Amino acid sequence: MTRQQTLDLYFMDARWKLIDLAAFIDRVERAEGEDDFRMKAFRTALMELSKGNREKAKQVLLAFSDPTTEPIPTATTKAACGAWPGAQ
Repeated sequence: MTRQQTLDLYFMDARWKLIDLAAFIDRVERAEGEDDFRMKAFRTALMELSKGNREKAKQVLLAFSDPTTEPIPTATTKAACGAWPGAQ
């Protein structure tokens, strides 16, 4: 597809997602308390979107990913939390 065709097909969906993300950030910022590791990873991922690289999706995924290579002895939770909490 051409760039114009891609914009024609996907722009409105991407626009809606961006507005939804802005509303999420507004809700978080209005709430009491401090950001945790998830919001820090989220902000790092958002910064990747404004960079000029051609692998934005990869960099966004890496912003949420555990960079370690050694397996942990046991799981610390039963559910995924969506972002790496860092060294505990």
